[in-house]
Amino acid sequence: MNTSFRRTLKTLSAAAAAAGIMAAGATAASAHVSVNPDDTGANGYSHLTFNVPNESPTAKTSKLEVSLPTDTPFTSVSVKPVEGWTAQVITSELPKPVTVSGTTFTKAPTSVVWTADEAHQLGQNQYQAFSLSVGRLPAEGTKVTLKAAQTYTDGSVVKWDEEGAEGQPEPQHPAPSFVTTAEDAASPAASAAPDAGAASETKQASTDGLSVWGVVLGAAGLVLGAAALVVAGRRTRPAGK
Repeated sequence: MNTSFRRTLKTLSAAAAAAGIMAAGATAASAHVSVNPDDTGANGYSHLTFNVPNESPTAKTSKLEVSLPTDTPFTSVSVKPVEGWTAQVITSELPKPVTVSGTTFTKAPTSVVWTADEAHQLGQNQYQAFSLSVGRLPAEGTKVTLKAAQTYTDGSVVKWDEEGAEGQPEPQHPAPSFVTTAEDAASPAASAAPDAGAASETKQASTDGLSVWGVVLGAAGLVLGAAALVVAGRRTRPAGK
């Protein structure tokens, strides 16, 4: 084996090892409670899915509590059932009245608590997804923070409530969050209907097409008529002429 080939093998081995370390680091960094909204459009409704991994090597996850915003409250919260887990939506007085879509609210859902039965607690290398249907979302550009608390069977509680700062490393226990975007477009029904100009052009094209076909069929009729007269003339011509 020549020296150049050995160096190449060493380089590839080092690159593979570095990639493995980076992958392991990425996995460790992503192992926290997170939220994935299926729609972030302002003033709309969304399904929020919380992914909850069990991170303890000795205990199981038995409960999850998610705090809902009170300054931009959700006036509608529904829970998707999870086998072996009971869910409770807690409604409380808001710190101050909030107006949503022209209606003022003094109470709103402020938290959701999921509790597992013994057979469905999360063990090592397990995770569970918990889903909510919520609305209405606040104005575009609003950061919606959903702090969570994960309870283990040994009594320990991990709070996912740290808010990161721009330009700074992600905190050890970041709070699940997302930012609202522009309001979803209006129903496409109106835009699907052709406007008056398009309808006029379509009608004109149709009329022009019929006119062309009329000319073609008329010309064909004249040709066929002339041919018929010639044939008739030949049949009626006296013999010997």
